This record gives sequence, structure tokens and C-alpha cells, in this order.
Amino acid sequence: MTATTQKPTLLWSFRHWSVLLAGAVLAVAVLWALVPGWFTHANPTAIGATDKLLPPSGAHWFGTDRLGRDQFTRVVYGARASLLGSVVAVLIGVAVGSVFGALAGWFGRWTDAVVMRLIDVVLSIPGFLLAITIVVVLGYGILQAAVAVGITSAAAFARLIRSEVLRAKTSQYVEAAVASGARSSTVLLRHVVPNSLGPTLSLVTIQFGIAIIWIASLSFLGLGAQPPSPEWGRLVADGRNFMASKPYLVIYPALIVAAVVLASNHLARHFAERQKR
Repeated sequence: MTATTQKPTLLWSFRHWSVLLAGAVLAVAVLWALVPGWFTHANPTAIGATDKLLPPSGAHWFGTDRLGRDQFTRVVYGARASLLGSVVAVLIGVAVGSVFGALAGWFGRWTDAVVMRLIDVVLSIPGFLLAITIVVVLGYGILQAAVAVGITSAAAFARLIRSEVLRAKTSQYVEAAVASGARSSTVLLRHVVPNSLGPTLSLVTIQFGIAIIWIASLSFLGLGAQPPSPEWGRLVADGRNFMASKPYLVIYPALIVAAVVLASNHLARHFAERQKR
């Protein structure tokens, strides 16, 4: 085998295994969120009066916090709030963005002008600052944080859906549906929107990673998940006062967040590369 043929093979092998690894990381995180009892039998909110601030060991893999709660158990159960909140945020972003993007791209003219100017205003505001503002209005909690992040991300989906709808409008199957006498709403819902959602897959994966970071950040600031509910950002906030003496209280949940977000971004890049082929 020559060097010119070996290099692409090694590159393909690295990409293949990195995608599998990223998928495995996300799969474990999803299982943590859905069936945490498979990984730990401890109670994430149970206080241990004699087990406060214990270092990592065989009995407590990630150590214990200031109230004696098992940190690994809280990280596992925290995946539910972090991941399900991110899923809700992405679904809201896709739904709201699809509605506004489809209306702007299909009807055009003043509808397009009004919607796109509204989207430009939203995009001109720093996203995380806008999310904080929405949470303050809605109230504190993981659901409110998910709604805030979803509304903030809707503008990006709207712009992408609009461009895809503009492309789909000129396709032959849409022209045939219009020529057959189908109503605009029917053509839009049955033909245009479903065929415009495919290219959003990579953006969905990217926004999922962003949503994890933002929801964790909101919980870190006390605007998301409220005590004693475990959530990755909340766990980092609870352990920050012990960073000097008990760094594992911050390091482990922070590493989990980083691993899941990096895995999500890697899969997003993989999907984007496949769509270009």
C-alpha cells in the first residue's frame, strides 16, 4: 500500500471512530437522563450527615458534596434536567423558527420584510442576555430556562428555513402541486416545510450543544434548576466555594458538560459534511 492511499484510509478511520465515540458519549448521557436507575441506586437528594465532602472512592466515584450527597448520583440524575431541558429548547426553536421562516419565505413581500426585520432585531441582541431577560420575566426554573433558550434560538432556525423554503418554491413538485389547484396552506405544510427541515439537522445538533451550555449557565446563576434538584450547572455552582480544597465537586460535572457538548458539535460537523457530498 502506497503512502497516498494509506493517508486517506487513516483519515477515514479516525473520523469513523471519532463519530462512534461521540455517539457513544451522547448515548450514555441520554441513558442517564431516561433510566438513571440503571447506573446508580442512591437517592440524589438524600443527605448523609456522616458522609460530607468525602473524596472520590469506590463507594462514591465522584465524592460527596457538603451535605453528604453522592456526587456521581447527582451527576447522573442531573442529566435529566440538562438534556431534557435542551431538547425542549431545541424543539421550541425549531417549531417557532419553522413557522416564521416558512411564512417569510412562502408569502414574501411585506410578510418577508416584517419577519426578517424582527429576526434581525433578535439576532442583534446577545443571545444569552436575551435568555436571561426572558427567564426573569417567566420566572426561575428549568422549564422556564428551556423556553427562554428555545425562543432565543428560533431566529437562527427561521433564517435557515426561509432560505430552504425559497429554494423549494421553485422546485418542480411544488409547481405541480400549485398547478393542480392545491391551496397554499396545503402545499406549504405537505410539501415545502417537510422538505425544508432536512438541512436543519446539523443546526439542530449544534443548537442542542449550545442549549446544554446555556441551560447549565442559567442554573449556575440560580435562574434554572432550583435546589435540591440536581442539574449539571447547578452542581458546578454548588461546588465552586470548595474549588480550592475539593476541586472534584466542580471538575466532574464540568467535564461531563464539556464531553457532551463536544460530542454534539462533532456529530453536527459530521452531518454537515455528509450533506455537502
